[in-house]
Amino acid sequence: MSQSIGRSCDELKKEYDACFNKWYSEKFLKGDTRPECEEIFKKYRDCVLNAVKNKNIDKLLGEARKDDPFSSIAETK
Repeated sequence: MSQSIGRSCDELKKEYDACFNKWYSEKFLKGDTRPECEEIFKKYRDCVLNAVKNKNIDKLLGEARKDDPFSSIAETK
């Protein structure tokens, strides 16, 4: 298991990974595409977003989005 961006999120990541892997192997690959891990995913996502904000990475992401270096690539396809 890899670590999450914030140590406080590691346990949620572990829980989500376990839920997703079980769902994927036992249900999705057998045709049942109904999601089962949404609640834990939302908790994990919120934790990651908070960690990104606390580390000021959100500002870097905002600046990168302003530059938008890949928009010309998408337009040519």
